[in-house]
Amino acid sequence: MSPQIEALPVVAPPPVLAVLRQALPGLALAVGLAAGAMAVRRLPGLGAISPAILAVVLGMAARRVIGLQASLRPGLALSTRTLLRLAVVLLGLQIPLGQIAALGIGSLLAVMGGLFTCFFGTIWLGRRLGVDSRLTRLIATGTAVCGASAVVAANSVSRGSDEDVAYALATVTLFGTLAMLVVPALALLLGLDPELAGIWTGASIHEVAQVVGAATQLGSQATQTATIAKMARVLMLAPLVLAMLAHERRRRGAPDAPEARLPVPWFVFGFLALAGVASLGVVPVAVAQTSGLVASFLLAAALAAMGFAVELRALRKKGLRPLLLALSSALLIAGTSYGLLQLLR
Repeated sequence: MSPQIEALPVVAPPPVLAVLRQALPGLALAVGLAAGAMAVRRLPGLGAISPAILAVVLGMAARRVIGLQASLRPGLALSTRTLLRLAVVLLGLQIPLGQIAALGIGSLLAVMGGLFTCFFGTIWLGRRLGVDSRLTRLIATGTAVCGASAVVAANSVSRGSDEDVAYALATVTLFGTLAMLVVPALALLLGLDPELAGIWTGASIHEVAQVVGAATQLGSQATQTATIAKMARVLMLAPLVLAMLAHERRRRGAPDAPEARLPVPWFVFGFLALAGVASLGVVPVAVAQTSGLVASFLLAAALAAMGFAVELRALRKKGLRPLLLALSSALLIAGTSYGLLQLLR
């Protein structure tokens, strides 16, 4: 009689390992594109260009060559969310809290004024253009606050279609990427000092990574003030979505109102925590410099994934009016924040 062999139980991998395995292809692509951007930057004549901007261009070019395959989506999403937030948290070591306080009440009022003028102005203009109210709110929130994260958070209340979300994500990515190129050039043309140029960059560009990528063109001081100004906008995401939820409940009546989870930007608190540590003066210079390099690479990977995700076909499906709305919204926040900074500082 042959011996009985007991079958070993199949042990499922831990959830974290399963998620990482699923995300590996897209994550590897984003990291590879970031490494490519770092390498291209070393070529003659390209040293002055930020690797973040190069990563966006490489991501868009790669999308045209290989297409957005289903296996890449989890990793690309992880790159644009988790890697981006890790990069922002690490940037906290570069910015002591004393610098945040030194931004000044006038600058903070200008940043907040630009945000709310953009949001409510976009809502008003959307009605005039005849754009669907749900899509209008997504574009308004994404432009005024923090791009893709704000679009997804706002949709928990607006309950727009997948097509609405895709369109809003495409527009904030497109015009935010264009702003990365235009705003630094305008800041130099207008002769703004690095501090003011950085605040304007943080007050007017859509995504956190786009803000830092643009500000690196203007120097380290501009990068610091831009990040602080952008963090002030990101902190408004939760209150703004909560206000949208309250408005929806009043409009529809409490029993029929959609349930929405209030988004909490935890990475902002991580940023502030490390900024607090930096304020104590206990961080070695080598550690701060290394964290800055790691943050730059993670930002490049996040922007490469963002560039790869740009879907131009989603823009054509909705016609020109929503596209005009998104462009007007981008111009509104840039123009208003610049005017308020000149007035209040």
